Amino acid sequence: MTDIDLPGLERELKKGAAELLLLSVLEARPRHGYELSKLIESQSGGRLIFHLDSLYPLLYRLEERGWIKGAWVEKAGERRRRFYRLTPTGQRVLAQQQKTWDGFVEAVRMVTRGEHA
Repeated sequence: MTDIDLPGLERELKKGAAELLLLSVLEARPRHGYELSKLIESQSGGRLIFHLDSLYPLLYRLEERGWIKGAWVEKAGERRRRFYRLTPTGQRVLAQQQKTWDGFVEAVRMVTRGEHA
């Protein structure tokens, strides 16, 4: 029997939830990439860390799908940043993903907590 690759499993779970996580934190208000990364990290108690080299390609894909919209913002004395916000399509996708994820998590809990007996 082989041992489970726990870091690999965590990586795959994070990859599967990445879109949901980003859309969820954008639901409240527009945010820039670094802020998104730090917010997910802090709200997960440091268990979910998005490195910027993987975060930005995901943001670009979400933008290409029309789920988010990015806009460059310049403030005096600060560097230019791209802020992302949910689009109406993104809000619908988020609602569906939340529903799907909640059902999935509940099904996993039923099996792993012994409710299948």
